[in-house]
Amino acid sequence: MKTLFRNGRMALWGLAAGLLLAACGQEEAPQQAQQGGQERPPQPVEVAELSPRDISLEKSYPSLLRSDDEVTLVARVSGTLEERHFEPGQLVEEGQTLYTIEPDLYQAVVNQREADLQSARAELARAQRDAERFERLLSQNSVSRQQVDQARAELGVASASVAQAEAALESARIDLRYAEVTAPVSGMIGLSQINVGNLVNSGTELATITPLDPLEVRFQLPQRDAFELRRQIGESSVDAITARLQVPGVDGGEGDVLEGRLDFLGSRVDEATSTVQASASFPNSDGQVLPGQFVRVSLEGLKRFDVLAVPEIAVGQGLMGPQLFVLDDDDVARARPVDLGEVAGPWQIIRGGIEAGERVIVGDPSGIEPGTPIDPQPFDGDAGEIVEAVENAEAEEEKQAAEAIQEGGDAGASAQADEGGEDDAS
Repeated sequence: MKTLFRNGRMALWGLAAGLLLAACGQEEAPQQAQQGGQERPPQPVEVAELSPRDISLEKSYPSLLRSDDEVTLVARVSGTLEERHFEPGQLVEEGQTLYTIEPDLYQAVVNQREADLQSARAELARAQRDAERFERLLSQNSVSRQQVDQARAELGVASASVAQAEAALESARIDLRYAEVTAPVSGMIGLSQINVGNLVNSGTELATITPLDPLEVRFQLPQRDAFELRRQIGESSVDAITARLQVPGVDGGEGDVLEGRLDFLGSRVDEATSTVQASASFPNSDGQVLPGQFVRVSLEGLKRFDVLAVPEIAVGQGLMGPQLFVLDDDDVARARPVDLGEVAGPWQIIRGGIEAGERVIVGDPSGIEPGTPIDPQPFDGDAGEIVEAVENAEAEEEKQAAEAIQEGGDAGASAQADEGGEDDAS
């Protein structure tokens, strides 16, 4: 890409020079860089001796936003839907009443169960007194053992009746509570599935509540990325990895950026996709980002260990593909085809084709050809600074070329106007 850009830049300069010469009516003889076999002077450029290093990189993955705590409200009792206490799309709080399903009916059942419990307790008290009286009479030989056993059995039945009545009352109270449908979580509630006045049964779906804070993102990591991440994390927690969420804007541009944490990394590889599942969570307190959106999640703090890397600007394109310029013992540039790995910011990871300890040109390779003598300049290790300097230089050359084209066009137009005036005068 960079080589094509530089070729286009040279063509642009050539066009600008041609226009200037045509406008001014001048012809210049080409200057020879080398005359009579004269050696070209060494070209100063940054050179680095490659050694393994740890490179930080940022990776992004497509994913779908979801709310892990989304809840579908379901009626737990049967009856007429009497009231709805919310507007669709409203943010509701946990515990807020949303629907009322015929509570008077279930309150009546509670009252009846309370009465049944009182009756059972009264019967238990009577049986308790009878059992105690028969025990005293037995000590006086006034009643038979069979009568005492009968009294004790009636006491047990009465006690069981009280327990049964208490359970029935608790069940009735639960149904009464279910008659008031409340929000189990906080979030945005959707459209109501049932209108007020309709009969609902136990199990009827009423509405859906979608919590918006936090949001969960589930995505798939290529197995190599997952292995490297597992190696990097070691014994520490996965939440040490920062995750960023880029949400597309409404006009297709860049939207909001949310920052969260990686909270899960799977322990097995999916056989069908050769990926490992991961998830991250993001705070969304203002509720501006909604579940269901397709987004890209990026992980920061990832590293590649013991790799060879050069500034991305140092990689050129040769006849055999990507190449670097390596210095020999005489400080002469030699082209070397290489296998490229990942791009990590301003760095390009090299997978093969070069060995640690070799000297590589890491500055701008434009104008360098195989056999070019090099004046090695020290490299301070800041790849970003080199890339920025080259981009600024290219931008300045573009600007100068455009200005030259503009000046040449104006001069040519002026010359044509002058010629036209002379023709009119004659």
